[in-house]
Parts: sequence; C-alpha cells; structure tokens
Amino acid sequence: MPDAALLLALVGLPFAGSLAAGLLPTHARDAAAWFAGAVALACLALVWAAYPTVSEGGVVRAAFPWMPVLGLDFSLRMDGLAWLFAGLVTGIGALVVLYARYYMAADDPVPRFFAFLLAFMGAMNGVVLSGNLVQIAFFWELTSLFSFLLIGYWHHTPAARDGARMALTVTAAGGLALFAGVLVLGHVAGSYDLDAVLASGDRIREHPLYPTALLLVLLGAFTKSAQFPFHFWLPHAMAAPTPVSAYLHSATLVKAGVFLLARLWPVLAGTDTWFWTVGSAGLVTMLLGAYVAIFQNDLKGLLAYSTISHLGLITLLLGLNSDLALVAAVFHVLNHAAFKASLFMAAGIIDHETGTRDIRRLSGLNRSMPFTARLALVAAAAMAGVPLLNGFISKEMFFAEALTAEAALPLAAMLGSAFSVTYSLRFIHGAFFGPDPVDLPRAPHEPPSWMRFPVEILVLVCIVVGILPAATVGPFLDLAVRSVLGGATPRYDLAVWHGFNPPLLMSAIALLGGAALYVALQPRLLGGVEGPPLIRRLEGRRIFERVLVFLSWRAARSAERAFGTRRLQPQLRLVVCVAVLAAGLAVWRRGLGPPDLVPQGVDPVLALLWTVGAACALGAAWRAESHRLAALALLGGVGLVVCVTFVWFSAPDLALTQLLVEVVTTVLLLLGLRWLPRPSGARRAPAATRRRLLDLGIAAAAGTGMAALAFAVMIRTPPDLLARHFLERAYTEGGGTNVVNVMLVDFRGFDTLGEITVLGAVALTVYALLRRFRPAPESVGVPEQQAVQGAHDASRPDRRVGDTASDWLLVPSVIARLLFPVIGLVAVYLLLRGHDLPGGGFAAGLTASIAIILQYMIGGIGWTEDHLRVRPLRWMGAGLLLACGTGLAAWLFGRPFLTSYFAYLDLPVVGEVPTASALVFDIGVFALVVGATVLMLIALAHQSLRGRRAAAPRAREAAPADEARVPAAAGGD
Repeated sequence: MPDAALLLALVGLPFAGSLAAGLLPTHARDAAAWFAGAVALACLALVWAAYPTVSEGGVVRAAFPWMPVLGLDFSLRMDGLAWLFAGLVTGIGALVVLYARYYMAADDPVPRFFAFLLAFMGAMNGVVLSGNLVQIAFFWELTSLFSFLLIGYWHHTPAARDGARMALTVTAAGGLALFAGVLVLGHVAGSYDLDAVLASGDRIREHPLYPTALLLVLLGAFTKSAQFPFHFWLPHAMAAPTPVSAYLHSATLVKAGVFLLARLWPVLAGTDTWFWTVGSAGLVTMLLGAYVAIFQNDLKGLLAYSTISHLGLITLLLGLNSDLALVAAVFHVLNHAAFKASLFMAAGIIDHETGTRDIRRLSGLNRSMPFTARLALVAAAAMAGVPLLNGFISKEMFFAEALTAEAALPLAAMLGSAFSVTYSLRFIHGAFFGPDPVDLPRAPHEPPSWMRFPVEILVLVCIVVGILPAATVGPFLDLAVRSVLGGATPRYDLAVWHGFNPPLLMSAIALLGGAALYVALQPRLLGGVEGPPLIRRLEGRRIFERVLVFLSWRAARSAERAFGTRRLQPQLRLVVCVAVLAAGLAVWRRGLGPPDLVPQGVDPVLALLWTVGAACALGAAWRAESHRLAALALLGGVGLVVCVTFVWFSAPDLALTQLLVEVVTTVLLLLGLRWLPRPSGARRAPAATRRRLLDLGIAAAAGTGMAALAFAVMIRTPPDLLARHFLERAYTEGGGTNVVNVMLVDFRGFDTLGEITVLGAVALTVYALLRRFRPAPESVGVPEQQAVQGAHDASRPDRRVGDTASDWLLVPSVIARLLFPVIGLVAVYLLLRGHDLPGGGFAAGLTASIAIILQYMIGGIGWTEDHLRVRPLRWMGAGLLLACGTGLAAWLFGRPFLTSYFAYLDLPVVGEVPTASALVFDIGVFALVVGATVLMLIALAHQSLRGRRAAAPRAREAAPADEARVPAAAGGD
C-alpha cells in the first residue's frame, strides 16, 4: 500500500467506521462490536504494515495540499515515536472493543458507544501522526470532544454529566492554550511543518518568545495528562463505563500530553525553565496522586489517582533534561499502558459481576473469582514494581536517573514508589483476600472467557516484557527513542539484572516500606474514613466549581450588568460603536495615503436613485417603532435601490442575488412581524427621544465611515488591477465565463464553504430559538381578515389547523401550485447556467425557497406539509457533504483542497459538453440554502399552530397530529 494511502487510512478509517457504527440499530450490540473490532484490527494491521519502513529509520510521509499560501498542508508522518503510540492506540483499542462487547448491557445503545470510541481512536491517530503543528492542535481538540461524549455516555446519571463537563472544560481550555502555543512556535520557526520545527530547536530556545511558547504548550500537555494543578478532572471521569477508563485513562487520552512533551522534546527541552517547570509539576503530581490513591475506597478511584501518579513520574523523567530519562519515560509509557489497562478491566469485571466497586464491601473474591484474582495480582505487582515484571525495569531506570539529579529527588522517588506499593496492596488485599463478602448486589462469579481474554493478553505482556525486555520491547523502544534523539541516542541496557547497585537497593526499600506502610494504615483504612489525611479539604472538584461559580456568576454577571442587555438595540449600539472605534483607530494610526485616481462626476439619475434609497432608509428607521409594516416596506425599497445600482454598474449576478435575497427576507420578516408585541403608541419620553437621536448619530457615523472607506479604496486601486487577474484566469483555470461565480466556487471556494456553514448554523439557531418562542398574548388571536373564514372553517368536519386560506384564496392557491414546478425549473436553470451566465447555487437555492414559501403562504401549513415533504436538515447535511466532498476529492489528484477540475465531455449526438467539478460544489451550496431557508420558514410558520391552539379550544383536539408534524417537517431524521 502506498505511504499516503496507508497513513490516510489510519486516520480516516476509524472516522468512517464511527459514522457507519452510528447508523446501526440501537440494540445491535453484536454487530457493532464485530464491526468496531474489525476496524480496530484493520488499523493495527496498517500500523504493522508501516513497520518495515520505520524499522530502517525511515519516516512514512503523506501530504495533501490544503492552504499552500499559508504554508499549511494536511500532512501525516510516522516515525518511530508515532508508530509506537499508534500501535498503543489501535492495539489496546482492539482489546477494549472485545472487552466492551461483554461489559456493556444489551439494553444500552451500544452502537453509539462504539461510534464514539472509533471516532476517538481516529482523533488520537490524528494527534500522533500529524505532520504540522496546527493539525496537531485540531486533532487535540477532537480528542477532548470525543472523550467528553464517552465519559458522559451514561448521561442519565449526574456523575457522568459532571465528569464529562469537567473533563471537557479543563482539556479543551488547555487545547486552546496549546493552539496559541503552536502558533507562537510556528511564528518563531518560520513554518508550522513539524520537521521544520523540530529542526529549529536552537533558534526557538534562544528566541525571546520561548518562555511564552513553552508555557502555552505545557498548559495543553498538563491539562490533558492530568498534571498538578489540573489533575482533579481525571478521578471524576471514572463515571464513564469501564471500557472507556481502560482505553482513555490508561493508554490514549492521558498519554497525549506526555506524547506531546516527547514529540517537542528536541525543541523545548534542555533549558532551566523546562527543568524546573516540567520537573516540578511531575514531582508534585507523582507524590500527590500516589498519596491520595492510598485512601480511595472506590477501585476505579484508586486506579485513577495511581494513573495521575504514574503520569507524574513520566513527566518528571521528561523534565530531567537527560537522554536516558527520555528512554525511561517512553519505556514506562508502554509498561503503564499494559498493567493499568488490565487493572481497569479487572476492576470492571469485579463491578460487573458483584455490582459494586467499593473496597469496603469487597473481600474474599479470590475464592469465587480465582482467575480474575490472579490476573489482577500480577498486574498490580507490575504497578508496584515487583521484580520480573515490566514495571520493575522502568522503575529501576527511574531510580538510576533520580540518583543523578538533586539530592532530594532519590528520596522523593523512593517515597512515591513506596506509596505505589501501598495502594497496589490495598487493591489486591481489599478486593480478593479476607472473609467472604456479604450483602453484595450480585453473587460474585467469573466473567465470560472472552471478557477476561483482553486482561490475559495484557498481563502476559507484563510478564514477558519483565522477563525478556530486550528481546520483546527493545527494538520498538529503540525506534521511538531514535526518532526523538537521532544520533544523540545514548547507550542503555534493558536487562532484568544489573547486579547489586543503588537502584536495586532503592527498589527493595520502596517495596518493604510500602508494605510496612500498608500494615500501619490498616486500622485507618478499615475504619472507612473518606479522603486522605492532611489534605482532605483540598478537593480539586470543589475548587473547580468555585472557580466556575466565580466566573459565571460574579465576573460574568458583572460584565453582563456593564455591557449586557436583553434588548437588541443597546447590543447593536455597542457592536457598532466598537466597530467604528476600531476602524477609526486604524485609519488614524496608519492614514489613507494619497489617492491614485481622480474621482469622476456623479450621474444625476444615479444620485436621484440613491436619494430615494436614503429617504426609504430614514423613513424605515423612523417608522420602525410605530408601524413595522411600513418600515418593512421602506426597507424593501432600499433593497430595490441597491439592486438597481448593481444593474447600473453592470453586475447582473449581484443584482439577481440581491433581488432574491430581498424577496425571501422580506417575506420571512413579514411572517414574523405578526408575533411581535403591538406598538404601544404612547408618547415617547424625553429619554427615549435622546436615545433615538444618539442611535441616529451612531448610525450616521458608521455609515459615513464605511462610505468614506469604500470611496478611499476605489480612488486608490485601479479598477482593472484586481479584475484583470480573475478575468484572465476565470475560463482557463476555472472553466467558466461568469467571473463572479468562478470566484465564489473556485478562487474563493474556501470562503464560500465557510459562509454556507455559518448559514446552516444560523438556520439551526433560529429554529431552536423559535421552537421555544411563545407569541405575545395580544397576537395569538385570529387576524380580522380571517375572522369570517375562520368561523366557516370551524364548521367544516375536515378542517385542519393551518388551512385557513384554502377557500377565500382559491384562485391564488391554484396559481401558486401550478407555478411550483415552473419556479423549480427556473431554479434548476439558474443552477446549471451559473458557471457561464448570471445564476449559481445561491441564487438557485433562493429561487427554490421562494417556490416553497409560496406554498406555505397560499396553501397553508397542513396542505403544504401533506403534499410537500421537505426535509431541511437532510438538505443542509447533503449540501455540506457535497461541498466538503468536492474539496476533498481534489486530494485524490494531489491538488490543494477545493481545487476545481474542468474539461469537455464528448457525448454521442449531443457533442462536447463542458464539465466542471465546481458544479457539484454549487449543488451543495444550492441544497444548503434551500434547507436553511425552509428550516427558518417552518419555524415561523408553525407559530400559527401555537396561536390557534391558544385561541381556539377546538383546535386542541387536532394538536397532537400537527405537533407531530413539526419535527418531521423540520428534518425528522
């Protein structure tokens, strides 16, 4: 398989599998598990397929042009470090999928679980395989998003919701800091490409912005890997299902932070700032996590704090500025993933088979669950650093590096190791030894063999690596270390026995000291006291919630009182004033410079036309408060003046679009006016008059400023300077003679994609707001124009809510229905001709929307939705998929994102037909515009159903049927 296809499949296959898994039936547990397992195994096979290249010291690369002008490509690279972490992500992911098949209940929506799990796997692969810094930050935030969904999977429980919210808040905030940090690094290095940044270590460390970049990157790494003081979110994430904990909190999510530190080690390490910041955070986290873990009564809580401690150990090693410490850190990442994932799974088996994870209720499970007890015993011994297990070897390397540092570090290392022995003993002794348990929710017994199989595999890894480290994991560790250190890789020896030396003595002291500490703490632990002594009140969750309360209630409320208001007018006043000040400050500081062109005279006809437009605008502003319909009509006059202006300056595309936008917005606003409170008609107070005069002044300043800026630009840039570039390339490179449309779907296609995405978001927001909107009490009655017809309709046995105009507008309704296919044909015509003549997807979408709006206005809601099943959400989704798919298809030919293709297709009889991929993009724009417009129309139209139900008791009998149509018409997918 080519390198590019291999890497792209590693990242894209889990996302595609996630989408497919989400489409499975809700309770298809077996099918979802088989499918997710197949995807994970396929990804693992892809990782192994890259091993021959990576093992020879090569780097597998793939690059797809994205925004070459900004130096950004969608690039993937796999070196030894990335290969090692990708193997962890996919290998343990496959084992977790098998485990989850038996752990998850049959009545859970398991396909949704596996969809989230696969999406997270794709995001993690994206983090470790990304070839540029911005891309790393993007996938970094995706891991936060999908971990939020996984932690909150059981969203019916408050603990899951709180844990997910806390994890997302902390890790996503750190991700924003990381994004700022990579921008600084890219600025200093002169490129965002990872290879270029890694080669610029000396320049970055010597730059004045190095401390800033380091702090921002460390914030991202520390929050993700739960380092002090951001460690508190990880224990609360234990509300997630145990497969999530075994995957995210042992091998993947929390390892992303230490992966980032190792990845950027050649760039950021080697300074005193790095040593003191990273080393101190790691040391405090190691000791604090281990100490708190001893006093946890929940099995998963104990494992969570032990995970924090081991992550602190890895971070401490990375902070020592030692090459051998880096080797030990990467080695311990592997060892910790093996024994901690197996321990989480063992804790999940205990919970699954007994119904509780409380150590105070568990004891003597060794007799009813002997195989699980032995597996957990080996994994816990590896976590404690018992000889002949993998954790012992990396702990020895840690002790050896601690001896080369400050005098206090060896003592701290032994103390942390002794704590790990203590909580490991509590895990094993508390759950599996002692008298038989009583009053358990379920009778304990062994789990199914296949549920235990992933634990057996991981425990076997702990044993084999502990006995034969050099032969088993040595080559893989060497690959990862050499990809970071290159020629500076030190010599190291992965051996079980190094003779009698200080590290061995430190290990013995830690083992004996930890066992003695456990015996000494037995009375306190058996007493069931909650929380660790001395620091019981220093609870991270309480501090986090107090910070949130301060930010959301005090700081936010103060800002709201100072700048916020529920009224739209003061908000607009603030926005416009800020815009005027920002533009005025820029002009004042930089000036406009001398003009290059001589202004031409003003045509009197155009001046008269704009005088009419200005009068309409002033009249609309003046009548907006007392007569909204008149104000809306005057605003329509302003729009028509703008439309005629575009025609005057030979811009038919803009004129057509302006006219269609004016029609649609005017009608939608007209439909919404009825549901607003009626104007009071009271005499304005002097304060209100002063506010209106102030608003008039601000509006005049903003309008005058924009006009002055536009005029200044036009007299300083020759008209043909920019136009020549597009005129010369529109047909040769875009395949169209309509320059405006070619700009929108080709030269500026990325902007158009962003604009239609915003349009879709706006439509969803409007729909969501209007679903909760309740009309003003005085506007829910039937309008006077429909009173007589409403009485007639009430006597009809087949009367439907929303069908009030079917009789007295009979002729217009028939005409509107006959015009529907005609207008639709015009829309298709505008769509297909847009690349060469005025038209395009946006104009066509508005035209089709006008046809649907006519049906609602003339035919009524009931008739229209019975005969015209519009699914706006599907239209919007299909439009975005088409637009994005067109852009991604360019990558298949090695071209930048959204690069258009143009050629002539020779058809029999017909002859040569011009084809352009931009047409598919335009179809996506068309579909999204139709969906967004109709979604807002439906939200407005269904207000009449609420109004009639409130005003006419008889209509309530028909309410369930009509209410059921609302989500169906709005997309009811």
